[in-house]
Amino acid sequence: MEGDDGLASVFGRFFSVSRMVKPEDVAGEIPSSRIVYHDLSRIAVPSVIEMVFMSLIGSVDTVMIGNLGYEAIAAVGLVGQPRMLMLSLFFALNIGVTAVVARRKGEGRKEEANHALRNAMLVIMALSVVVTAASLAWSQTLIKLAGAKEDTLNMAVQYFRIMSYFLPASALTMCINAAQRGAGNTRITLMVNLTANIVNVIFNYLLIYGHFGFPRLEVEGAAWASGIGICVGLALCIASLFVKKFSDGFLRLSLKDDWRLRKNTLGSIMKVGGNAMVEQGALRIGFFAYAAIVANLGTEAFAAHQVGMQFLSLSFTFGDGLAVAGTSLVGQMLGQKRPDMASIYSKCCQRLALCASIAIASTVAILRFQLAGIFLDASNPSSLEPFLLAADIMLMVALFQPVQMQSVVTSGCLRGAGDNLYVAMIMIICVVVIRPILSCIAIFAFGFGLFGAWSASLVDMTIRMSLMYRRFNSNVWQTKKV
Repeated sequence: MEGDDGLASVFGRFFSVSRMVKPEDVAGEIPSSRIVYHDLSRIAVPSVIEMVFMSLIGSVDTVMIGNLGYEAIAAVGLVGQPRMLMLSLFFALNIGVTAVVARRKGEGRKEEANHALRNAMLVIMALSVVVTAASLAWSQTLIKLAGAKEDTLNMAVQYFRIMSYFLPASALTMCINAAQRGAGNTRITLMVNLTANIVNVIFNYLLIYGHFGFPRLEVEGAAWASGIGICVGLALCIASLFVKKFSDGFLRLSLKDDWRLRKNTLGSIMKVGGNAMVEQGALRIGFFAYAAIVANLGTEAFAAHQVGMQFLSLSFTFGDGLAVAGTSLVGQMLGQKRPDMASIYSKCCQRLALCASIAIASTVAILRFQLAGIFLDASNPSSLEPFLLAADIMLMVALFQPVQMQSVVTSGCLRGAGDNLYVAMIMIICVVVIRPILSCIAIFAFGFGLFGAWSASLVDMTIRMSLMYRRFNSNVWQTKKV
């Protein structure tokens, strides 16, 4: 019993908010731990559920495609980085939207938050048309650069071109969801993305295999199913802004509003989003290069890599959900002139992320063969090699958990404060320089193959986590203006 009491005491001190800020840094009344974790869970839980379900449904998508063969998994995986490259501009702008809306909500400036969203929507709609045209014009070139081989090229190009048609709808949906997250409305984004992805899975079943009179389109059908899901998500996003009964009351738009572009409004978004734009563009080039390096190991290795990435993405969602909460609450607290509470919410997110990462790492390591078997059939001789390789990669996925989650959560909190320039610099150095160089050395100089590529990524993530922590502990982020 004494041991249990001692353990409870250790956990109590670890999660106690009163120990997370120095007495001299306190700027007002500190709520109880119960209240702080309740506020955090109100935003984080819907966000984590949203991210997890999106990733799970994405995994179901991959399983359904995987029934067509490991070549189909590789083909769809090849599209990932070129598509993310095309969306990088919108990811960057949306980081600015989230930070500005969160800060304006903390300041109680509702109209300014809504005007920022209106301006962002107009800019993103215009830019998305241009990016779509570029995607369609360069589709085959991009897929070849991503490392497509003869057995995957045509499937990958078809999938990429169809997804490009839905890029404007996807970009606008992301913008609205970014604003809702900044306002703390993660229940709305949960509903939007969960519904959209369920629609995606339903149409996957109908269009990949040709059930209930629908044509059998295989990989092409998976792309059309994703596009239909994206359109459903956009419709729900628009309803959350324009239909009163679906709106939360803070973000509320009307066609009668002032939709004119304002220099100061766009300037606030670009102050954060501009740094993120450089970051996102560079990151996508880095991830693109990394994926192309791995693709050169062959279709079997790349299929195993995609299986590992599915589970890394799934585990990433826990950290990403907590990062969303950190971004929103840090922005709101700094808007209320409470840097002490911003620090407390950040540290609560970090502690919860640590506990989640340990649980996920243990599960992945123990069940690695069963998890790999979800995507690849070990009883099929042609799939045995990628299955065994994928099962071994699961051990690397387990090792990633603590460093990945801490890096994601801490960088999310820094972004909420508007400290995007520092985050951008670290991400560029790690992803664009360190990861590709170490991957090439591990694969081509030492012949470590797929494990070499994953080891390089682990080194990159560890350096990234260390530098994010160093910045967070300096408290420089608390003085940023948005």
